[in-house]
Amino acid sequence: MHLSSRPALKRVIALTLAIVALTAIFWFTMIRMPGNSYRGPLPPLTPEQTRLRDELQRHVWRLAGEIGERHVFQPRQLHAAADYIEAELSQAGRPVVRQSFEVRGVLCHNLEIEIPGSARPDEILVVGAHYDSVSGSPGADDNASGVAALLTLARRLAAQPPARTLRLVAFANEEPPFFMTGEMGSLVYARRCRERGDRIALMLSLESLGYYASRPGSQRYPFPLGLFYPSRGDFIGFVGRTADAQWVRRCVKLFREHARFPSEGGALPGWLPGVGWSDHWAFWQVGYPAVMITDTAIFRSPHYHAASDTPDQLDYDRFARVVDGLGHVISSLAATNGAGAAGQ
Repeated sequence: MHLSSRPALKRVIALTLAIVALTAIFWFTMIRMPGNSYRGPLPPLTPEQTRLRDELQRHVWRLAGEIGERHVFQPRQLHAAADYIEAELSQAGRPVVRQSFEVRGVLCHNLEIEIPGSARPDEILVVGAHYDSVSGSPGADDNASGVAALLTLARRLAAQPPARTLRLVAFANEEPPFFMTGEMGSLVYARRCRERGDRIALMLSLESLGYYASRPGSQRYPFPLGLFYPSRGDFIGFVGRTADAQWVRRCVKLFREHARFPSEGGALPGWLPGVGWSDHWAFWQVGYPAVMITDTAIFRSPHYHAASDTPDQLDYDRFARVVDGLGHVISSLAATNGAGAAGQ
């Protein structure tokens, strides 16, 4: 070897070691999750999952098939969706509270039920989903699916009083042009919680839960996540910022304990595209931990924010398996004694 080539070789070795070290740090701090994602053929639906499937489909068809496009610029449909959600939430046996605010001359409503905690009532777990759609889309996956999960879980979760207080909330105005503005329903809600001094242990955002694809290459990611995650869009994802890594891991662990369905998790930098793209972002703004549960929306579905995001595009069998698993996650988190258990 020529002597002059040795410094260049050392630089190459140093760069290689740095890349390996950074990759290892990225993997162990942000990507690696407890337990193992389910692999293999999906088992037949249980009778309970079959009931979940039928109920989820009913909600999605009502919101995205019958009511359709629903937002401030279509106020009649937005209010029809709010009325439907209020009626369905009331079936859980708890009063529905409307948090009303005006946007561009239209009265908008966040809708909430609360199930008081029996042991730690001052610690609150919020589960939320936005019910508006983007202009030009009926919003079956984004986000009638999240609302359908919220409504379906409400009665199930209300049947057993939790240790922590549990709030289930449907938000208005998540979609543009209100996203990441003061007119976003979840930000209105989160700010009022902070003003009251509410002790929110965790917020879970149910965002686009019903679209799945098993073909190779059906799943996309912002760089460099594709190096670490599967290429098939057949899993449910748990996504949070690095500061909430313990909550992300806790959610994934609980889901994998119960659900025979593929799952992935990531505690990622909030500036990465997609990481903060839902109502959990609003809770971050006021200092609350929050995690998004999602089929990854734009990174998977060809119908994202399109007129073709219709109820017939969703996979209700797989959707039901996911919601069944989420019921276990939420009830376990609500039963946890102390926020410190999040890191277990």
